[in-house]
Amino acid sequence: MTTSREIRLKSRPVGVPTADNFELATVELPAPGAGEIQVRNTWMTVDPYMRGRMNDVKSYSPPFQLGKAMDGGAVGEVIASNDPSFAVGDLVQSGFGWREAFNAPASAVQKLNTFGLPPQTFLGIAGMPGMTAWVGLLKIAALKDGDIVFVSGAAGAVGSVVVQIAKIKGHTVIGSAGGAEKVAFLKSIGCDEVIDYKAETDLTAALARVAPKGIDVYFENVGGEHMDAAIANARPFARFALCGMISQYNSTGEMHGTKNLIQAVGKSLRLEGFIVSNHFQHMPEFLQDMSGWINDGKLKWTETIDEGIENAPGAFLKLFKGENTGKMLVKLS
Repeated sequence: MTTSREIRLKSRPVGVPTADNFELATVELPAPGAGEIQVRNTWMTVDPYMRGRMNDVKSYSPPFQLGKAMDGGAVGEVIASNDPSFAVGDLVQSGFGWREAFNAPASAVQKLNTFGLPPQTFLGIAGMPGMTAWVGLLKIAALKDGDIVFVSGAAGAVGSVVVQIAKIKGHTVIGSAGGAEKVAFLKSIGCDEVIDYKAETDLTAALARVAPKGIDVYFENVGGEHMDAAIANARPFARFALCGMISQYNSTGEMHGTKNLIQAVGKSLRLEGFIVSNHFQHMPEFLQDMSGWINDGKLKWTETIDEGIENAPGAFLKLFKGENTGKMLVKLS
């Protein structure tokens, strides 16, 4: 038997989640059955979309079940195998995060070819967040020559990759983030102009100040006043890639409605929401681009790391306090 600890959803949060919504449990795993493998996770991810899965509502991902282990992206090492396609020591990527170890059919995990990168990057820049940035900017917003790009949540796991891809493509990029540390980080990865939204009383005016000619592309991660500012400063035929609106994920009352959406008509704006899992047909092209840019030193990444499964809920809560720069990860023993 293998002992494993896991994080379960104890209760559904109302508003901002708290530590009381989670519980730590210990389970014993038997040897893997026929066609199964046993994996000990080394890294797991926490992501903003997981907040929506804490609500018992129908969405693009099923809700977490009360009293059951949560799930999400993870990488780990095979420690026992009862399937000929996997050997002890193989690295795998799976959706069985929020736990130290698990048994699963071999078909439920993916053998990980790291291309020489650290394994945890496949939960970040070379994984779902990186592909979200790539798809949103290049496929949804359809980046084209001469575009001026505005990115909210620009110091996060997705936003920071958007900034760098746009710079690789030769564009002027404006990022929004909160606090001096994140402002410095964005400047270090090439952001042309940075708005510290915590220091501004009028985001629309702040964006107009740093983008006097307006913007052509907006990568939306935050929502609320950031969306208002982007619409107000959009040039005709601007394209908006709507990725996330984290400012409203914990709302318990009436959500912030876009005040100036009528301008989308007169400016002929295109606003398109997207979920990266609907675009996995582009995975080979994404991996080719990203591995090339990383190996050429054109892409940098940063990680905020907490250690231990018991600290996974705290790492998740940091996402809503702005306490992470780049990818928020949990390192497991």
